[in-house]
Amino acid sequence: WQIKNGGDIVSDEEYENFHLKLEWNIAKDGNSGIIFYIHEDKSKYNWPWETGPEMQILDNNGHPDAKIIKHRAGDLYDLISISKENVKPPGEWNTAEIKCVNGKLDLLLNGENVVSTAMWDAAWKKMVAGSKFKNMPGFGTYKKGRIGLQDHGNEVQFRNIKIRRL
Repeated sequence: WQIKNGGDIVSDEEYENFHLKLEWNIAKDGNSGIIFYIHEDKSKYNWPWETGPEMQILDNNGHPDAKIIKHRAGDLYDLISISKENVKPPGEWNTAEIKCVNGKLDLLLNGENVVSTAMWDAAWKKMVAGSKFKNMPGFGTYKKGRIGLQDHGNEVQFRNIKIRRL
C-alpha cells in the first residue's frame, strides 16, 4: 500500500521496550525519519517530533541538512551524530534498526551500531536542553509511545517493517 499526498504513518499501538527493523529508500535530495516514543495529545502537541526522538533518514549527498552534524542519515536527529557514516545513496535500500531497552537506545544503520546512548538521565536532559527541542517540554520524556514514519515532503519508501516487543 502507499500514502499519496503526504502524511506521517503512526502505529496504533504504543511500545516501551522494542526492536524495530526496516528498510528505507529515500529520493534524491530527500529527508524523512523514524520517530519513536510519540505521545499524541492534540491539546498539547501538533506534531510527532514534539515528543519523539528521531532516527534521521536523508540523502547525505544532496540534501543541505547533511552539512549539519547531527542531521545526517542515521543520526539521532539534532542530538547525537553517527559514529560512522555508512549510508547508501538514493535508489539503494538502507537497513535501519532501533533498539530501546530500559532506557538504553541503540541505532543501527546497515548493520552497524552508529548511535548508542542512555535516555532520560541527567546527560540526556542536558543534551535535549542544548538542542532545537529545548523549548518543547514533552520532547524525549516519554518512556512509552507510538512509532512513526515521517512525511517531510519528499518521496521515501519503506519495506520489511518488523517490530518486536522486548
